Amino acid sequence: MPKPVVLTRPAAQAGPFAARLAARGIVAQIFPLLDIQPLPDTRALQAVLARLTDYAMLAFVSPNAVHAAFAHIAAWPSAVTAAVVGAGSRLALAQHGVTDATATIISPRDPHRTDSETLLPELDLEALRGKKVLIVRAETGRELLADRLRAAGIIVEQIAAYRRLAPALTAERVAALEALLQQDNDWVITSSEALRFLQDMVQQAAGIGGWTAMLQKKLIIPHERISQTARSLGFQHIIQTGSGDDALCAAIQSRP
Repeated sequence: MPKPVVLTRPAAQAGPFAARLAARGIVAQIFPLLDIQPLPDTRALQAVLARLTDYAMLAFVSPNAVHAAFAHIAAWPSAVTAAVVGAGSRLALAQHGVTDATATIISPRDPHRTDSETLLPELDLEALRGKKVLIVRAETGRELLADRLRAAGIIVEQIAAYRRLAPALTAERVAALEALLQQDNDWVITSSEALRFLQDMVQQAAGIGGWTAMLQKKLIIPHERISQTARSLGFQHIIQTGSGDDALCAAIQSRP
């Protein structure tokens, strides 16, 4: 029987992936480390998205950014390029009718590493010079993409489409976390921010001893940058996979 895995994605994303693993005989326990919430006021977001044709390109930093934006987009203008950093965001676009058949979509070529660093070489920066680009993101996030585009002479705007918070550490979640720490399982971590939230949660719920136990867990991680965060926190047992759910699922199935 394969060792169970703990899925730490936001609940809405963890459920379908847990079902996919269950179909392969793998028990997946869901313990979200990120809570995705809508903005309390979407007027600024709606105003920006009402003038999509002002932009040569929209860059979406995550599937959550895609879904939050398309709550306010009736139809995608074919003249506007969409840029995404991973397979999950491409799938999210497709769910809203935006595919390679209906729009120009740019994403990293290397399936094993999908991020802003690998998206940038795929962009025609010279063609974008002097034009407007909109980055759709959470309220907080990395500035690398915006900084590099501005350095290339591109007019960059950023708009928040959703909030990304640590779930409240209720008594129920404390009990669930303590139980997971005592069990023999591997943890799937898909965000550096989530990993830092995990550290805070474990130390609050179970103290230094709990964090020591957590550091013995094997982590399954789909990105080198998240692996670097894990190593900096003291984790030593890390499986790094390619980007996207197919690669993640394959790595979980083939664990030693």
